[in-house]
Formats: sequence, structure tokens, C-alpha cells
Amino acid sequence: MAQLAIAGGTPVWHAGWPTWPIYGDRENELLQQVLTSGKWAGDGPMEAQFQRGFADLHGAKHGLAVNSGTMALQLALEALDIGVGDEVIVPVNTWQATAVAVLDVNAVPVLVDIEPETYAIDPAAVEAAITPRTRAVIPVHLYCNLANLDRIVAIARQHQLAVIEDCAHSHGSTWNGQGVGTLGDIGCFSLQASKTLNAGEGGFVITNDDQLHSRLYSLRNCGRMHKDADPATWTPIQGGNARMTEWQAAVLCAQLERLPDQLVRRERSMQALNAGLEQIAGLAPLARRPEITRQAIYGYVFRYEPEAFNEVPVQAFRKALAAELGTNVSGVYAPLNNSALYQPHTKKRYHLSEAHLRAIDPKQYHTPFATRAHEQESVVLNHPTLLAEPDIVQKVVDGCAKLYTNRDALAAWADAEGTTQ
Repeated sequence: MAQLAIAGGTPVWHAGWPTWPIYGDRENELLQQVLTSGKWAGDGPMEAQFQRGFADLHGAKHGLAVNSGTMALQLALEALDIGVGDEVIVPVNTWQATAVAVLDVNAVPVLVDIEPETYAIDPAAVEAAITPRTRAVIPVHLYCNLANLDRIVAIARQHQLAVIEDCAHSHGSTWNGQGVGTLGDIGCFSLQASKTLNAGEGGFVITNDDQLHSRLYSLRNCGRMHKDADPATWTPIQGGNARMTEWQAAVLCAQLERLPDQLVRRERSMQALNAGLEQIAGLAPLARRPEITRQAIYGYVFRYEPEAFNEVPVQAFRKALAAELGTNVSGVYAPLNNSALYQPHTKKRYHLSEAHLRAIDPKQYHTPFATRAHEQESVVLNHPTLLAEPDIVQKVVDGCAKLYTNRDALAAWADAEGTTQ
């Protein structure tokens, strides 16, 4: 048997993976245009071009570039007039910004569990969490999957709730041919450096609702009225500065030109990985609903069963696979009820009252499926890995097969190392 790389053996792959971000002459060309234009910010032509292009990719009537994905979520909540006394349902398995945006408008994030087969928010848990104070639900399209939009939108409409889609991981995905972010009331995207479309920092909101678009524009631009708004129906609103610069928009215009090909390559790689990993005992891709007609991939996720690998903890499996591949291997986010980054009681601005402090305490929630996903079974590969050539992507399957074949040695190494994280 081949010796494991983690124990000094030869890895299955050691020649590197695609780096991120990918850029070239096109980004430089557009940045030079901004430099010489003298128009570096404030509803510039590059921003307008990107806004129209990205909105069109998702079939949205309106799109607005903002300064971060977190701010996109906050602006969406404010545009819907959600604030003090309101509750917003959020999946417990998400980046902390989803819930922080709710906190920042003085509303209460209500954390619910995920579906064990998809890692997406559980519609049944959403329905069970609705109270008279519930105003909205934020389904998160996480890693390489989409939330069950048909069920969630139906539940929301039945209870007169708004739907804000968190699409930070899902640029370009479609549900029954319709772009994510357009099935709910507002869709929010992150354009931060790790995302599949990025300008270092940035965010985006899309909507098909004219009034919401008008409010979103004013909220992100110091309360100003959009040039296309109807003065007869426009209502002034207190806004702030959440604008994007022309520099960021220029990079994003170039990156957007690259995105369609990258979407195809990543999804092709995911399909190959799914087919290969299904042949290895103890490994399973996440379930994918047939309504997903195009799937963007922020991270490729599969499920690991310790029982098939001599009870080796998933933390040890991740380390061993990383050694075989020469790339980062991680797990899904820590659930927000046990996250080092989600600590609402440490910020004075949230101390509205003792009752509010109790309401925002994440420790009150019991979410066993998200806990299991993080602590026992999830394995995540970063999205640049999926841009490698098909024969290189196959090395992921080869590495997993090697660990399974050598599971006795893997168990002995994990036991000797005491690997638990």
C-alpha cells in the first residue's frame, strides 16, 4: 500500500492548483480608462455598465453596486422597513454577516437548522419559527447548493413575509432557468476577494420591484433620489454612503466577462467529482434538487462518514486529504450558535433592552444538523480547485480513494496525532 502523504509518503498531486484571482490585460485596460476619465466614483459609466451586465445575468430589472455584501443585506432590510421589534429567520449555517445585518437594523435574527442532505436552510424549520413578529426570511445559497426556493417563497407569501436571498456564494446560479436573487423580493451578493466574482471588496443588490430599487438607491447614496424615480411617488429616506468606486466597477466588468466560462468549468468539475466520490464508501456529494438549472460554486462540499474510515474524525480526514492534494481542505462554517465570530452580546449598540439581549442570544438555539455538518462530516474544497484541467481535478477523487484504501494507516496516524481539528 502507498504511504500516506501526511505520514511522509508521496502525495497524489504536488504540482499546484489554479490561483485566485484570475486577471489580465482586460482589467488593466478598463482601469486605465477610469484613470484617464477623471470620473472615479459617483454613478460613473463603468459602474452603470457593470450594474446592467450583472443584473442581466440574473434576469433582474434593477441592479445596484454597493460597498460590501454585508451592506447589501443591511440595505435590503432597511428598504423593506425592517427594524426594532421585528424578527428575521436566518439559517444557522452561514457566514456571520447574514445575521449581523439583521442585528445592525436592530431586528432579531432567529436561527434555524439546515437540511442534512443539502446543507441549505430547512423550509420546515422556517415555517416552525414564524411568529407574529416575523417580517422576513433570508435563505442562503451556500457553497455549491441552492435553498429550496419554491417552498420558501410559498411559505413567505402565505405568511406575508419578505424574502431576501443571500447569494454571496452563488453568482450566476439559476432555479428553473430563473436567476437567483429574483425569486424573492431582493437578492444580495458579495464581491469580496474570495468570491467567484470579486473586486477585493464590494457587494450588489438586485430586485424587480421599482419602489424597492428607488429606496435601495437612496439608502446607499446619502438619501438622494434616483434620476429615474418618479418625484410624485418618491419619499425621502435617511441614507448613508454605501457606494462603489469606478475602480472596483472596472475590475468587475472584466471579471464578469470571464464568469460564464468559469461557471461552466466549475460545474463540469463538480459533476466529475460527484460521479467519482459516489464510488467511494463513506463519501457522498450533497443532494442537488432538479430545479437547479445552473449552479455556481463557491466551495465544493461533500459529506464524510467516519464509520467507513475506521472512525477517523473528519478533522483528520481533511488534514490527510490536504496533504495528498497540496491545497486547503476545510469544513463548512461553524454554526452561528457556536461561532467565534458571531458574538452579539459583545457590542454595546445591540443592548437595546434586557429583553432584546435575550432575544439575540445565539446560544438558545438547538441545531443538530448544522452542528453535525461542521463537526463531523463536511469536507470543503475552494472554488479555484475546480478550474483545474479535468485530469487534475480527478486527483481529488484519487486522494480520497487512497485514504479509503489506507484507512487503517489513516486511523493509526490520527490516533497517534490526536487529531481533532
